[in-house]
Amino acid sequence: MSQDIVDRIAEVTPELDALRRRRPVTREQLQASFDALFRPLSTAEVSQEERELIAAFATRLAGEDATAAFYAARAEAADPSRAGTVLGEAARAATRGPFGAYAEAGLRDESTDGERYAPSAEVADAVGERIAAALAHAHLLVFRPREAASGDLARLLDAGWSADGIVTLSQLVSFLAFQQRVVAGLRTLAAEGLSDAAVASDRDDEEEAA
Repeated sequence: MSQDIVDRIAEVTPELDALRRRRPVTREQLQASFDALFRPLSTAEVSQEERELIAAFATRLAGEDATAAFYAARAEAADPSRAGTVLGEAARAATRGPFGAYAEAGLRDESTDGERYAPSAEVADAVGERIAAALAHAHLLVFRPREAASGDLARLLDAGWSADGIVTLSQLVSFLAFQQRVVAGLRTLAAEGLSDAAVASDRDDEEEAA
């Protein structure tokens, strides 16, 4: 089985594998980012369980796709006592975005609104203050990043997150959003039978160049 996580989630075919190999740097960087975030040298600032729970929440916000299912399974294996609550919150908090208010005067007319998410006291009791704060921050980064401000970081610090932990949390959400889009694109290509045509076109180009 391939050790490349995108290949595994997307169930990459030989044709799609050929397409991915046309962008080796992107492929390698995606895998390196996964390894750094989910196979870190140290989990002192963000535990493995926290990483898996946040990943399950952030990817489920985008819908019930292959990437969300992959991280849901990892969360359930890593922290079964809290995974159900986190996944339930993700389903409840899913909305359409991005949205939010622009602070700049020239952009305020482009501001849009949507549902904001805050864990209830019951959820915070079930998953702990750290995870509850991380879920709220992940929702902020996914749906209304333009509104992120110092007060949001202060809430994470108050919940027990360190500065390094907050950086890791933000990197995690950003990486997952990109990875999820890549997987969705690959699966769409496979479903629509476009991979064969793209590879054939690439081969024609190579033959013409030769």
